[in-house]
Amino acid sequence: MVTKKVTVTIPEDLLDEIRAEAAERGLSAYVAEALRFKRDRDRLRELADWLQEEHGPLTEEERTAAFEGLEELDAEHERRRAAGTHGAGEAA
Repeated sequence: MVTKKVTVTIPEDLLDEIRAEAAERGLSAYVAEALRFKRDRDRLRELADWLQEEHGPLTEEERTAAFEGLEELDAEHERRRAAGTHGAGEAA
């Protein structure tokens, strides 16, 4: 993978917290993962907005099911992160 060095400004207290959490993976890997996560969430939001434009707003049942699905995905992500099983080809 090709990488590029960039400069960013981060509040000092946040940087201290991130460095403590990212110790084993390294700061760059942690930030790259966070940016991918944010990008993916933004794309999901765009898709959700488009779907609502095309098909109307979600019902309360659909909204509840969607949030339950996201909670399951977040829990699986946390389990994998805690177990250190982010191998090639696995979703983060």
